[in-house]
Amino acid sequence: MSADSMAQFDVGIVVTFALYLAGMFAIGFWAWRKTTDTADYFLGGRSLSAWPAALSAGASDMSGWLLLGLPGYAYLAGMEAIWIGVGLLLGTWLNWLLLADRFRTATEHYGNALTIPEYLSNRFDDHKRILQMVAAVFIVLFFLIYTSAGLVAGGKLFNTVFGAPSHWAVLIGCLCIVSYTFFGGFLAVAWTDLVQALLMAAALLVVPIMAWQGLTGSGSLAGMDAYRLNPFTQADGQPLGATVLVSSLAWGLGYFGQPHILARFAAISSVGEVPKARRVAVTWCALTMACALAVGMLGYSYAQRHGLNIADSETVFMVLVNVLFHPWIAGILLAAILAAIMSTADSQLLVCSSALAEDFYKTLFKRSATPARVLWVSRLAVAAVAVIATLLALMPGNSVLDLVSYAWAGFGAAFGPIILLSVYWQKMTCWGALAGMLVGALTVVVWKNLTGGVFEVYELFPGFILAAAATIVVSKLKRPTA
Repeated sequence: MSADSMAQFDVGIVVTFALYLAGMFAIGFWAWRKTTDTADYFLGGRSLSAWPAALSAGASDMSGWLLLGLPGYAYLAGMEAIWIGVGLLLGTWLNWLLLADRFRTATEHYGNALTIPEYLSNRFDDHKRILQMVAAVFIVLFFLIYTSAGLVAGGKLFNTVFGAPSHWAVLIGCLCIVSYTFFGGFLAVAWTDLVQALLMAAALLVVPIMAWQGLTGSGSLAGMDAYRLNPFTQADGQPLGATVLVSSLAWGLGYFGQPHILARFAAISSVGEVPKARRVAVTWCALTMACALAVGMLGYSYAQRHGLNIADSETVFMVLVNVLFHPWIAGILLAAILAAIMSTADSQLLVCSSALAEDFYKTLFKRSATPARVLWVSRLAVAAVAVIATLLALMPGNSVLDLVSYAWAGFGAAFGPIILLSVYWQKMTCWGALAGMLVGALTVVVWKNLTGGVFEVYELFPGFILAAAATIVVSKLKRPTA
């Protein structure tokens, strides 16, 4: 770019980002006016209709990973990356089909539970609150990792666009997210997520179309060999092994245990909204993941054709936007990355704060705390968690895909099997739930640190299977007492 075009580009980005953030803050202010107690702050008074429930679940699920991690993987691996998309799409559909309506009913039935730990405690008559405390610990632990992944993505965004030091980008992103989440709670998160989901979808649809047109020769995939175009071979030409295939498809198992997605199920206004929400969610996921894969594939071809040097594969979306679009349009498209980051990080901060306020503070230290006091503790917890996640994000060498995959596996294995079984199997016990949670989480942690042979399988798969087995076996051995 020339100096003039670069200046115009910077102005376009700044103005676009400023307008976008102003819109998010306006939604946060509106939500703050409607938030009066913890039920509003954590679940929006269970008032979500199908569209905000579905798109909020999708946006908070996919995060910056959808615009950075997945295109980056497709850029490196080619069509092999499609199997992660297939696994996630199946997981999205099955999660809405098997769990959404039952979990919505169960959380209201068992003491109008506002959090997953509270639901588990009420569901299994855990009078000692052991299950609730352990669940809250895992939620805070894995969400610190998950939230830091979003902040790392924000650092890459500002570093690639402005050349700014990534640590400043991480800090700025953190302040933006905390601001509207702190005051507006769940309603702010859900409705900003809806806007962010639509922006993400539009950006992911436009960029591959323009990249295709930018390839001369009728959009031929320059530099692409047959191996990259074959979903059953790796980029180096080796056949796709069972380990890679199982690991990719296993990503779908993670959906059943993601607290920020389950919160959308609990917050939907009625079970009658679930079928419509399911159709919206699955359609959005199918469209955005297909386009994200196309960005990576076409980005590789475009880089080969035009001699672009993309040192970090996870920046391929941003690089294409920079070279293909007018600065002001580029600003809008790059705001989609900020949207993706914010849509997940805000949800994670909110779930973390609910665990700290409801499941630790109120349960352990101040059972007589008023709703207003718990509400402010929740807001302070949002800020505290954000600070810790920021410190983790500032550690060097962090990859968005690696951080997300680890946290995703942790939640999927620790909570997925026990949440599914809890709404289908009445004979499940408190001790069975505790055993499943511990086995799932510990399997992920241990498996992640082992290499070679069977340990190359994505840790979510063995974690989920072993957690389900532990839950069933222990439930059959122990009587349903806490």
